[in-house]
Amino acid sequence: MGPREVPTSRSRRMCRLAPLVTLIAACGLVVTAAPWTQPSTAGPAEGTADWVAARIDTRDTGRDSRLAMTMRLVDRQGRARERTLVITTLAAAGVRGDRVLVRFLAPADIRGTGFLVWEHAQQEDERFLYLPALARVRRIAGAEAQESFVGSDLSYEDIGGRKLSDYTYRMLDAAATWTDAQGAAHPAWRIESAAKDGGARYPRVQSLVRKDAFVIVEAQVFNRRGDREKQYAVSRLERPDGIWTVMDATMANDATRTRTTLVVTEARYNTGLTEAAFSRRELEQGAR
Repeated sequence: MGPREVPTSRSRRMCRLAPLVTLIAACGLVVTAAPWTQPSTAGPAEGTADWVAARIDTRDTGRDSRLAMTMRLVDRQGRARERTLVITTLAAAGVRGDRVLVRFLAPADIRGTGFLVWEHAQQEDERFLYLPALARVRRIAGAEAQESFVGSDLSYEDIGGRKLSDYTYRMLDAAATWTDAQGAAHPAWRIESAAKDGGARYPRVQSLVRKDAFVIVEAQVFNRRGDREKQYAVSRLERPDGIWTVMDATMANDATRTRTTLVVTEARYNTGLTEAAFSRRELEQGAR
């Protein structure tokens, strides 16, 4: 019998279960979700892979957030380039889904570039890329979601998130361990998420989830041939404003021998952002 799907009243994002999940989180690279509420009796059993996935997806990340960070891109020759950016998020409210806005501040060749995500519960999420050199907004189609995000080792989907219901989940190890940079061991689960879409570029991800935080701290990303193509690893995990946040993480690409590191320099939550800060107009005007 294959892994069960998580029953859900609305189609939520599984951004934190994919490799970045988080970093920016991440996705974790970074997106927001509603605070956790006790599942109904119809939900997945506690301790199962489905239950862990649901807890990751619904862990408290505040009503909104603002993360300032540095992105470091290292090519196969070891040459590094640095970019600075800010990611803001707004948690779902009412019938709308989460909102994510990425702005690049430096260097000059990427300054002003912006990326906006509107999550939708019952339809495909919308993604918009603003390129100042062209002075226009380009919509990122669903088929492009797993392509490289502005030349990094992250994908648009890593930044904008995945829907929980688009994957099935399997427990690989309920008694795993994650060792942090200081050498301390933390109990963890190792779970596998498998895409229902047979055409997904990365159909399978194995994730290590820290039990006390419900944050993905490692991930192995597999391509359609079954080869591991990417590796995600968290170096620093902290709790600014009482919210677990990935402060330093790297996505490495085995195929291209490149890597992208994101280091959070400032993390603020519940700042009072509104829907107006996540409009297409704001995407264009705020990038100038």
